[in-house]
Amino acid sequence: MSVKIGNIDLGEFPLLLAPMEDVSDPPFRFVCKQNGVDMMYTEFISSEGLIRDAAKSRAKLDIFEYERPIGIQIFGSEIDHMREATEIATAAGPDLMDINYGCPVKQVACRGAGSALLQDIDKMVKMTEAVVKATHLPVTVKTRLGWDDTTKNIEEVAERLQDIGIQALTIHGRTRAQLYKGEADWTLIREIKRNPRIKIPIFGNGDVTSIQKAADWRLEFEVDGIMIGRAAIGYPWIFREIKHFFKTGKILPGPTIAERVSVCRTHFERSIDWKGPRVGIFEMRRHYANYFKGIPDFKNYRMQLVKEENIVTIHSILDEIADKYQELWLQL
Repeated sequence: MSVKIGNIDLGEFPLLLAPMEDVSDPPFRFVCKQNGVDMMYTEFISSEGLIRDAAKSRAKLDIFEYERPIGIQIFGSEIDHMREATEIATAAGPDLMDINYGCPVKQVACRGAGSALLQDIDKMVKMTEAVVKATHLPVTVKTRLGWDDTTKNIEEVAERLQDIGIQALTIHGRTRAQLYKGEADWTLIREIKRNPRIKIPIFGNGDVTSIQKAADWRLEFEVDGIMIGRAAIGYPWIFREIKHFFKTGKILPGPTIAERVSVCRTHFERSIDWKGPRVGIFEMRRHYANYFKGIPDFKNYRMQLVKEENIVTIHSILDEIADKYQELWLQL
């Protein structure tokens, strides 16, 4: 049975790309889309930044036709600002709006945004209602189990947010106090899914790092789909590999060196096109180690790539990597 958010048909058991700050930009989303992701989100965008017309926040509104369906994710601590930011983001033409009630980092949570709203469910409900009323688009939410182990209030959150009109909920299986440490616990996510009051799609997030986990957790926790974040960084093939396994029961061979170099190069070129040479080269540096993870004796090449500032030289280093390792077929 197809999973639907409003009138957006995501097919059976969709795989979603998590919104990740400084990662989920258009160049990265392009390579994920090429590898079969069903829906993506922008990096999270500050409502304050959008209202102030901050260049960095505005740039994050850039979306492209080939990315659809795509959601713009916003966060903030002021209800009026979130309403205004929703109107600005809606004008950018996404397929849906998403609210971040999950980000645990201090500079977000300590300002009363992101996961901080898990400490004030009444305010979270009012804020969500304001967003729902400010757009004609479907509104979805991403959040966590609760603020800490003593306040896992996700069941109340799910019911109340559904009641005021959200059309899907993604739950990260950790509390805010856990940050990204320890193991994600999906048992409460399953409880939400089994709650007869809950009719909207429920997506699970956190620690899906392999085909096996995706397949096992799909059955064990009964979610409608899975959102993948960190495991896709430098490895966008995770989407095609999971989908292939669901379809055939067989595990695809991992990407060849030629594929790794080709996708890394595509990501690099799009990074330069979208951000300009200086920023594009600089921000690509965080991705190289992930694209070539597990390749023996790679440190020297990685050091060259992260230090190099010349586009032509970076291309020639990638050519050299492809030549040197072309006989190697890696299945990590």
